[in-house]
Amino acid sequence: MEQRPQTMNEYEQARREKLGKLRELGVNPFGGRFDGVEPLAAVRAKHDPANEEQVVRGAGRIVLWRDIGKLVFATIRDGSGDIQIGLAKQLLSDDWAMVKLLDLGDIVGVEGKLGATKTGEITIWVTKPALLSKATLPPPEKWHGLQDVELRYRQRYVDLFTNPEVMGVFVQRSRMVEEIRRFMHEQGYLEVETPMMQAVAGGAAARPFLTRHNALDMDLFLRIAPELYLKRLLVGGMEKVFEINRNFRNEGIDRRHNPEFTSMEVYQAYGDYMTMMELTENLIRRLALMVHPEGVIEWCGHKIDYGRPFRRVTFAQRFAEANGFELTEMDKVRTKAHALQINVSNKDDIVVVNEVFEATAEEDLIQPTFVMDYPSALSPLTRPKADNPAWCERWDLFIGAMEIGPAYSELNDPDIQEAKFKEQLRGVKEEENVFRTLDEDFLRSLKHGMPPAGGMGLGVDRLVMLLTGSASIRDVILFPLLRPEG
Repeated sequence: MEQRPQTMNEYEQARREKLGKLRELGVNPFGGRFDGVEPLAAVRAKHDPANEEQVVRGAGRIVLWRDIGKLVFATIRDGSGDIQIGLAKQLLSDDWAMVKLLDLGDIVGVEGKLGATKTGEITIWVTKPALLSKATLPPPEKWHGLQDVELRYRQRYVDLFTNPEVMGVFVQRSRMVEEIRRFMHEQGYLEVETPMMQAVAGGAAARPFLTRHNALDMDLFLRIAPELYLKRLLVGGMEKVFEINRNFRNEGIDRRHNPEFTSMEVYQAYGDYMTMMELTENLIRRLALMVHPEGVIEWCGHKIDYGRPFRRVTFAQRFAEANGFELTEMDKVRTKAHALQINVSNKDDIVVVNEVFEATAEEDLIQPTFVMDYPSALSPLTRPKADNPAWCERWDLFIGAMEIGPAYSELNDPDIQEAKFKEQLRGVKEEENVFRTLDEDFLRSLKHGMPPAGGMGLGVDRLVMLLTGSASIRDVILFPLLRPEG
């Protein structure tokens, strides 16, 4: 027989002793198929005080246990909610020994009449119990839920079944993603999938994760963005495409950043950044109305109103609002940067401008705001404005002082695109956290002709944070990246 470790928790040891007793009774502690199960919320909804003879079947985890001798009241929980079950010795003579070996955390199946107690508590009076899985580890003490934040993220499986509000967040997330897809399909977009491993990491200035393909003897990158592949599809004749999938960036972790995150990218031939603005605002408002009938949702102490038109302001206007001077006054910009303790040595003016903007102009953008018309030097994949090429047709959407996503009128001139790639590459060594490449095949695709287009990226995790009132990105990612234990 397998030797158990000397350090086994005494509670686990007690439960393992029950495992042996269950097997002696001929009960499989880990159950099997149990047909006819309805969600517990649906079972509760079926209760009719005038008819307490209807028989129901359900299953769930035991979250409350009150043993009063020949009668046990328990509460079981599934993904839809909780319900009380009544276990009486007189109804369960053949199974009573098994019932007495159950514990908090065990998963059981039940069949019985749906009725209520004298106090009105809806209850399944069990006539056929089934043990479906014996929990050999106890749940958190007194079933108050997993409270330690780090432990919650590490043991999400416990977090979900002990904290119903956490389950609710992830159910909402799933429904939001489903609604995003429904909305995009209604607008005539085709969902596609592009490579997650790429020979050339492109589409954004970020540091990628490197991996190795042994059979081809080549290095590959986990993608930092799908942009350049989606644009290739525009060249090929797919005129309205979107992709919802993972991106990977080998960078920092905080409450707004996870190295592995979900985004949606959208491209529409013959559109521009204003096309994307209308699409994005309509989509986000639709999601917000799913959560609140007026589209007003509280997040981190702010009531954010998605029901009214989103604000639109240019980059230059917002810079002046935040700093009290025009961004063309570079002496003042650099002075401001020093005052903010931003390292400005050996940086181009445009880099300094962007850092000052990020430090001063974004923090008050709580209500949904499109910041439009960025400096062209910051956006090498974007079409310059026809009347002033120093500025480009780009917007970033900010909500809750977070960037939720950018959009562009896409650059489709291969010669200008090549020049901008090369201009970007000259700055690679100056910023150690920036990784840029030149994708020759993408340039070749542009030479075949890419239609004018609008493109947009949307941070799904951050959007779910806002719409569920979650303060950290880790609260909306089922398994966020963490350091190994110990």
